[in-house]
Amino acid sequence: MLYEAHKDRVYSLALYFFHGDAFTASDVTQQVFLKLMTSIVQYRGDSNFSTWLHRLVVNTCIDGTRRRQGKELPLPDTLPSPRSLESDAQHAEASSTILRAVSVLPPEFRMPILLRYFEGLSYEEISGAMNCSMGTVASRISRGHKLLAESLAHLKGDRA
Repeated sequence: MLYEAHKDRVYSLALYFFHGDAFTASDVTQQVFLKLMTSIVQYRGDSNFSTWLHRLVVNTCIDGTRRRQGKELPLPDTLPSPRSLESDAQHAEASSTILRAVSVLPPEFRMPILLRYFEGLSYEEISGAMNCSMGTVASRISRGHKLLAESLAHLKGDRA
């Protein structure tokens, strides 16, 4: 039941974290649920279950990044969009560009951005999921915004 209820969110977060690499996202999703099943007895209920689950996802993604260090992931031409129903070509192109920009952020900035804007978590929830202070979350999101603004600056010129 837990798998059915949460598999899509876990997979989606892993997919974005690993630059749209579906194989790695599937592998991470499987690892998260294996960890969940073997460590569910450690869940004390001090926080929401979703915060605890996000912590498992964060740890598994970071572990996956460490294992892959030195192995560059090829960037796909497009990343899947959470809302791919838009038919407007310009909007789809801009969305793809933004998703690519998010996918190349360093992991310490990418994960808080994904948790905040793709999962809709509060700073407090992100703090719990990433096991850091809310100030750290705020500074990482702020730095992530700056990096995104720099990499997407060309879009602003396209609108003029």
